[in-house]
Amino acid sequence: MKKFWFILTALVATCFLVACSGSQGVNPKTIKEKKKIVVATESEFAPFEFKSLVNGKDTLVGADIELAKAIGEKLGVKVEFSVMSFDNVLANVQSGKADIAIAGISVTDERKKVYDFSDSYYTSENVVIVKKDKVNDYTSTDSLAKQTVGTQKGSVQETVAKKQISKASVVSLTSNGEMINELKSGQLQAVVLEKAIAEGYIAQNDDLTLANFNLKSDGSDAYAVATRKGSDDLLKEINAVIKETKDSGKFDQWLKEASTYKQSK
Repeated sequence: MKKFWFILTALVATCFLVACSGSQGVNPKTIKEKKKIVVATESEFAPFEFKSLVNGKDTLVGADIELAKAIGEKLGVKVEFSVMSFDNVLANVQSGKADIAIAGISVTDERKKVYDFSDSYYTSENVVIVKKDKVNDYTSTDSLAKQTVGTQKGSVQETVAKKQISKASVVSLTSNGEMINELKSGQLQAVVLEKAIAEGYIAQNDDLTLANFNLKSDGSDAYAVATRKGSDDLLKEINAVIKETKDSGKFDQWLKEASTYKQSK
């Protein structure tokens, strides 16, 4: 019986340690020891992260991907990308499956309660995409009343749409590509996206355009790298990379280069 209780106590302690491990901060020393940094991201958010056919191979490209590589170079480690749907990206960081997340992640007060964020590396702008032949029908948020508007599940755009286009039926989908297809087929009448991403889809679909009205800033316009709470030392390294890439114009260059790639279907 004593042996049984000893084993049971050990198992409980082990489970407790495993459960708590995901909540501990990420230490750059640990990353360097394992010689890799695991980055949670998605693959349908051009020009930040998306897949394109490069030299005959489906390749993850984009400005965020280059930023992650620069962070890996700064730390002297290999970068391992873990690709998933956007609504799972932050959860993978919290659970400890990924060290950081880079996926066009907006900094919000709610997210700051759970995660640590780097300095901002990009300021976003939310816009509405509609079919070109309907641009004169949808000239304001009120004009979308009783219409169906698409947003990406778990994104800031989802919150923006529900607040600012409240009279519409807001549908949240996992994939941006799926949203665009449903817009083109008429299942959605509008889609809310970040401007750079929206412009990428419009460039590839001549039947789509930006709506002729603006959405208000909700104060969550900054994109940043996310990691677990208590990762101060790691964030110092990341912020140094962000400062260098912004000051040198590298990030803007990465955005321009990303526009030359065609997004894989």
